[in-house]
Amino acid sequence: MLKKLILVAAATAAFAGCTTLGAKDPAAAPAVAAAAEKLRVAMIDPTPAALGALVADDLSYGHSGGKVDTKASFISDLMDGKSDFVTITITEQTINVIDNVAIVRHTLTADTNDSGKPGKVSIKILGVWQKQGDYWKLLARQAVRPPQ
Repeated sequence: MLKKLILVAAATAAFAGCTTLGAKDPAAAPAVAAAAEKLRVAMIDPTPAALGALVADDLSYGHSGGKVDTKASFISDLMDGKSDFVTITITEQTINVIDNVAIVRHTLTADTNDSGKPGKVSIKILGVWQKQGDYWKLLARQAVRPPQ
């Protein structure tokens, strides 16, 4: 019986510690939303300066087809037209901020012209934003195709 009590007490202490790891900060959500909107606009009309200011140096940018970009390849593909967004519409966006990290989920619908080939895309996005100094920067992104 004593062993069970000790196990229950240890488990309770461990789980209690998990709930206090990060402080939620819903007041930061508008700043994250503003950064995400700036990135949406910058992906349609890209400049190295605008994109560079919005993505982290350690960016890991996953595409729905499996390709993973770094900051350099993400910016290069947009500048070279390999990845060319004509329009981007964001819907169903949710933002959850914990300390200096924000988890952003949304649906991205876009008209594209990748390498001169017109197309349409509709994908689900998970973005991880990190506050670096005074700015929110995209640290990681993963896209998946919605179930059919």
